[in-house]
Parts: sequence; C-alpha cells; structure tokens
Amino acid sequence: MSHARDLVDIVARALSDEPDGVRIVETVHQATTLVELFVSPADLGRVIGRQGRTAAALRTLVAATAERDGVKVTLEIRETLPA
Repeated sequence: MSHARDLVDIVARALSDEPDGVRIVETVHQATTLVELFVSPADLGRVIGRQGRTAAALRTLVAATAERDGVKVTLEIRETLPA
C-alpha cells in the first residue's frame, strides 16, 4: 500500500457516515498510479464537498504525498453501486 492510498483511506473514513462502505482500489498504469475511492451514495456529497472543495483539497494532499514518494498519483472519486 502506498502512502497516498493510506491518506485517502483515513480521510474518507473520517468524512463518511458509513466508514465501512469506503473502498479503495489502487492500480498502476505506466508511470501513474490511479487511486479510486468508492463511497456510498449518501456519503458522496460529503466527500466531494461544496463546489468540490473537499475533493480538491484531498487531491492536493494526495499529490503532495505522492511527490514526496517520487511518484505521480491520480485520485478518482466514484459512487459504490448498490448490491
């Protein structure tokens, strides 16, 4: 697990009303790591924030963490589909 993935996990669980519904998938494509954050539909607004400010701040933190590790990371926030 990368530091960026750990950071996303901690912040997303803290923001969510249903922390057990948070799921993170990390894949590496060439020189870029893709971190996909899946949250329940009820928590999607909380993670994105007003006008996307929370999501932008989270992406900034992820980019800074990744830069410290010498890698490039992209964060995507997605809604978990109901079972």
